[in-house]
Amino acid sequence: MHRPDLFRQMTADGWTVIEDDGFIGLVGPFLMRGSFPDLQFAFITDHRHRNLRGVLQGGALMTFADRVLGLTARAGTQSTRTATVQMDTHFIDAVHIGTLLEARPRLLRATSQLMFMTTDLTVDGKLVATANGVWKKLAPAKS
Repeated sequence: MHRPDLFRQMTADGWTVIEDDGFIGLVGPFLMRGSFPDLQFAFITDHRHRNLRGVLQGGALMTFADRVLGLTARAGTQSTRTATVQMDTHFIDAVHIGTLLEARPRLLRATSQLMFMTTDLTVDGKLVATANGVWKKLAPAKS
């Protein structure tokens, strides 16, 4: 991890790691705090996340956005399983490696099957990207 000092400070300030032994475990850690509807998410970027220009790879930003929007969709509807149906990402500015990327997603509307989501992604309060999308509620997993 590129910024262990920042990670230690954030966990001391009440941020918790989003545990995931799948793909997110390879790119994270992602952190969260709060409860719905005031969830906050954070991603400390490091050298693993850089592209050929030396800034954050767009796919890393999109992965973060997808995960935080999905978790917020679940929290807002008490769904145990959801799937991304569609997500648009608009890149506004580069994210430098070693910075803290933050998101505060919002559930805009929920129907019986679909959740419409949005989030701004910021660094030090500066807008660097937006993501909007639709998530679908899935049936509970079969045992």
